[in-house]
Amino acid sequence: MTTQIAARDAPARIVGLDGIRGLAALYVVLYHIFLRAWPGGAAAHAPLWAAWLDNGRAAVIVFIAVSGFSLAISPARSGWRFASIREYARRRAWRILPPYWAALGFSLLMVWFVLAQPGWAVPDGKSVVVYGLLVQDAVETGSPNRAFWSIAIEAQLYILLPVLLLIVRQFSAIAMAALVAAIVATIGLLAPHFSWANDALVKFTPDLAVLFAVGVLAAGIVSASERVRSQPWGWFALAAVVPVIVLISIKGEAWSNANLFWVDLASAPAIGCILAAIATSRPRIVVRILNTRPLRSLGSFSYSLYLTHLPIVIAVAYGLVLPGVPTGTPTFLVLVAILVPTTIVFARLFAAVFELPFQRHRSWNSLVRAITRRPQQLMAPTDELRPVKTPGRT
Repeated sequence: MTTQIAARDAPARIVGLDGIRGLAALYVVLYHIFLRAWPGGAAAHAPLWAAWLDNGRAAVIVFIAVSGFSLAISPARSGWRFASIREYARRRAWRILPPYWAALGFSLLMVWFVLAQPGWAVPDGKSVVVYGLLVQDAVETGSPNRAFWSIAIEAQLYILLPVLLLIVRQFSAIAMAALVAAIVATIGLLAPHFSWANDALVKFTPDLAVLFAVGVLAAGIVSASERVRSQPWGWFALAAVVPVIVLISIKGEAWSNANLFWVDLASAPAIGCILAAIATSRPRIVVRILNTRPLRSLGSFSYSLYLTHLPIVIAVAYGLVLPGVPTGTPTFLVLVAILVPTTIVFARLFAAVFELPFQRHRSWNSLVRAITRRPQQLMAPTDELRPVKTPGRT
């Protein structure tokens, strides 16, 4: 009975998730700026105040976990079932593909007609097909946008989700996450000895499947008993993340980059606990900050920001700033001043056309009607049209 009440009373939208997405996307932008300011081995000599930006993978694993969490919330409230797998697939394609394909076209135009990253293979017709079909992790070709590597993996995880939910129904969410972790860890252990396992690590980044599964596991908090929901998940997250941070600090950047697979797996429990904490509106001060209007707004088009920022970073960095500004702190500060507002504004405009309308309208008929009747609402951020529940008042 307690479980049923918790599921019924839980808010339809988890307050704070948009803020997490917005901060993660902004971090990726700063990470790519960091790489241009301290290129190659120079990153090891970055000042302490900037060194924390040299870990773009951290934002990606957060995105993947949040994705698994968000997609599993509705099934978690409904016996870990989709109302319709076909409708789930259609809605995922409708939500993800239009912005992605538009960003692919934008990236190709930037590379071909504005400026390509020096030293990178220029994309060709094969690139268009490979990236258009979201198989860039399986087929090597010139990349129009290096940030797209994670989109293919995420799309494949969407396909895996119904299987994960089936395992949850047959056994439990903990068993599902443990099974995924065991399979992935086995691949990691075999990688130094078998070429097929090493190829899987390099191409398909299976560790991200563990982050996705942990996100699904964490989604169970929305229908959990009050005893489970009242646990100090924020403190659990802190206890889980401190050893990872200490290990990275002791071993250093070179070791961390060489062991991203294991660092990702070690980070998964902390991220799962963070998501559970946010879903239960704790710590309340953190949730309130994540739910501030600027972060909510940024989160509403974080996907567009992730998709479109890198070609702009490359064009500005290599075309305007690096030729005349010394690398290091001067380049970083100039690039931040130019690129943070530029990429955010561009992403917001891009989202107004290619992302937000597809969030709000679930079919072509609905979209066409909205365009003809209320175009000003069509392009408004989602949170402006939807009431937001105050943390603690579920």
